Amino acid sequence: MTPSKFLPLHSSFESIRKQAKKLARQFAAADADALARVHAQLPAPALPLSLRDAQLVLAREYGFAGWQDLRAAVLRLEGKGLEWAAAEAERAIHDNKVERLRQFVQEYPALLSWRDDSGESLLGFATGSFGDSGDPYREKMFTRIDCAEFLLDAGSTVEPAIWEGAISARARGVLQLLLRKGVLPRTLDVLAALGDIDGVRDCLESTRPGGDVATVTHAFLCAGGFQHKAVAALLLSRCIELDPALGERVEKWRGRSAFIDYLAEHPVYGSPWRTVVMNELQAAMDGNDLEEFNRWLQREPDLLGESNVGLQVGLIENAAYNDRGPFIARLIELSPPLRVKRPPSSALEFALEYGNAHLIPLLTQIWPLPDDLPHAAGVGDFARVRGWFDEAGRPRLGSISQHHPTNHPSWLRNLHWMPPNAHHVLDVALAWACMNRRFEIADFLLEHGANINTDWSTHEPASILHECAVHANYEAAQFLIDRGIDMTIHDYRWNATAEGWARHAAKDTNMADFLARAERARKAQSL
Repeated sequence: MTPSKFLPLHSSFESIRKQAKKLARQFAAADADALARVHAQLPAPALPLSLRDAQLVLAREYGFAGWQDLRAAVLRLEGKGLEWAAAEAERAIHDNKVERLRQFVQEYPALLSWRDDSGESLLGFATGSFGDSGDPYREKMFTRIDCAEFLLDAGSTVEPAIWEGAISARARGVLQLLLRKGVLPRTLDVLAALGDIDGVRDCLESTRPGGDVATVTHAFLCAGGFQHKAVAALLLSRCIELDPALGERVEKWRGRSAFIDYLAEHPVYGSPWRTVVMNELQAAMDGNDLEEFNRWLQREPDLLGESNVGLQVGLIENAAYNDRGPFIARLIELSPPLRVKRPPSSALEFALEYGNAHLIPLLTQIWPLPDDLPHAAGVGDFARVRGWFDEAGRPRLGSISQHHPTNHPSWLRNLHWMPPNAHHVLDVALAWACMNRRFEIADFLLEHGANINTDWSTHEPASILHECAVHANYEAAQFLIDRGIDMTIHDYRWNATAEGWARHAAKDTNMADFLARAERARKAQSL
């Protein structure tokens, strides 16, 4: 690629961002030079010209394949090479390319002590699990053991968050790696997770009489999570010794052995008995069994108290993305503290991103609907959606920090949308409009700069079509297909298309076949 311009040595990232914005404005104003520049790099640009396309044009003018390559070069010139190197190192870790990671660490030794804005290190990125890693396949997909071993050998600091995260995610391979490298402490929870019954017994004997209830309880849950049943039995005996009421509940329920088996197969909620209660409530909700749900609430009235509003919020959030309106109504009815405290929650966002906007009237009894573009799009408030654009059709969002997802750091990190920009706001608005079948609004947003091929998803980068596929949202899928969405996009984690999500994740053959037929029809039309 022959560049039409060259980067000055004093270039800054802010200056090239402004150049891209200026190009987009000039193109919209039909400036002759801007029109010629865009058409030279993009013969058939989508209209109106998006900022992303303007950035691509600028990158190509400078001789780069894309915006990220131009950004990396400018950051080098600007003296921000470490930030660029960290981003590239994370990409190498995700792709499991140890040699490439080695090259970056050799060139930038400071990477071994580098931390991102949330405090995570490259070792944390390599060992971390976005979800549960309780089986070998999931651990292989979530973690990068080879890269982690290289970083350990190169001198990365091992902080408690590394092994605590591995224990929480049940990542056996990570724990074994840390054990081989000699960096694990011989604490009760670590020994329990490793299944070291002699070590656990020695720790328990050293704390007699008594012992710290929270420490022993946590260790018991760790042993159960890793299915070390003999260790769990030993720790359960100490838990009951310290808390006889727990023993009474366990024996009355199913007995110790069944209790241990149960905890080995279910998510943990802070304490052993609370884990049972929360999982039974979740199971009743998943089975749409409101009577069983009510029985557990009556059996455990403390759950509805002020001290447990966090657990109540968790149940409501689960109900919001699983479309369980009657369960939300029941919790709101039985828990006055919810109305009084109004604890922070993502229930509104979960309802909208999973296509359950009809639950919003229930949820707004507790949490007011934010006044931003995505929420307006998701609930179908077309008048408010239009209000976020000026007469020329340009977004007038004000401070983007008032819009989802730019005011939710965890969402941004999950989608790798750092730093956030206005296009992220438009893309989430488009996604929520599609998921909730607000197709008139979705068309409007597409006409005003939203990207149909955005890598938005409810968890990690994928596409709106992926979410439609896994939730059997045929109407939204057809809408996106009719408007030309790229059906070959692969998601970040599993490297699968939307059809793959339908066939393998959702086990929905009908949706998978529907998508396959649509892709074949599109290919036939292009011949």
